[in-house]
Amino acid sequence: MHRIQTIDQMIARRAVSRRGFVRAGLAGAAALGAAALAGCSGGQSATAGGAGASASGSGLKKITFALDWTPNTNHTGVYGAAANGYYKDAGLEVEIVQAPENGADALVATGDAQFGVSFQDTMASYVSGDSVLPVSAVASIIQHNTSGIISRAEKGITHPAAMMDHTYATWEGPIEQGVIRRCVEADGGDFSRVQMIPSTVTDEVTALQTDQVDTIWIYWAWAGVKCELAGLDINYFAFADIDPVFDFYTPVVIANNDLIADDPDTVQAFVDATRRGYEDCIADPDASAKALLDAAPELDGELVRASQEYLADQYQADAAQWGVIDQDRWDAFFAWVSEQGFAPTIEAGAGLDTQFIQ
Repeated sequence: MHRIQTIDQMIARRAVSRRGFVRAGLAGAAALGAAALAGCSGGQSATAGGAGASASGSGLKKITFALDWTPNTNHTGVYGAAANGYYKDAGLEVEIVQAPENGADALVATGDAQFGVSFQDTMASYVSGDSVLPVSAVASIIQHNTSGIISRAEKGITHPAAMMDHTYATWEGPIEQGVIRRCVEADGGDFSRVQMIPSTVTDEVTALQTDQVDTIWIYWAWAGVKCELAGLDINYFAFADIDPVFDFYTPVVIANNDLIADDPDTVQAFVDATRRGYEDCIADPDASAKALLDAAPELDGELVRASQEYLADQYQADAAQWGVIDQDRWDAFFAWVSEQGFAPTIEAGAGLDTQFIQ
């Protein structure tokens, strides 16, 4: 446990505040507990660096998969792969667990989870320098960055420079604020005139309707869809449309590096089964929504179904298959992070292993 705490604290010190984005976007699901996580049985903990022993009598290899936060439509392919027996077919028993406050990265780094969900902007805090974590992205969950800035239409914030003289709910992360600065200045605006206020947003619809804040960084598949369902008249612009360097990978499946080196067959089996789960999401979003709601019935069914419909076109998008990570795009974002001084120099391919998506 001491090792987990040490790594977790290191991530907290160097975090780029991606955690806040997830917390705000999924506030409606925050009441879900670990008991709601379905698809696999509990049992023995995995050992550091490798998969656990076969479950008693099952002949299946025990794997732990750590979510980044509470269940949502980013995770549906994993729940579907469990519910449809794809992991069992691959010889795996996958336990899905909620991660601690600072996300799945620490659990995967220690091997207490073999796989998990992270984000390229989060990984920027630990893929270079003196405290590199033994974690690599092995598949993308969503092919393109679907995040951006949302505001009420009546505010007239249709482009980044229009954020000037309006409030923005910030999690005070260097990369987060660096992205906003780059977008505002590239649009001819003065970043110093964006009124940064500490984020207390727990529900985007309420925050915008009540003028708690003028602009919020959201992930469209959940918060954007939620605002649409609420009938909110909004403006929205996506970061990837402002600057291609911001088309980074968010979220991704991460794996423990020792597991990759020592047992690549298990990694391949997990990735292949997970891909089948996300391919089902693409082919039949309604059935996939049901699989997620069966696992997490406290979620808003209308929101889950609408989010799945949106993500059906986003999981793979224009890639040859689900899970592809383009190293050029990966490296371009990390190069920008390094150039801005948000992290030590990040070498090409750092934190990335593409061998399992062919």
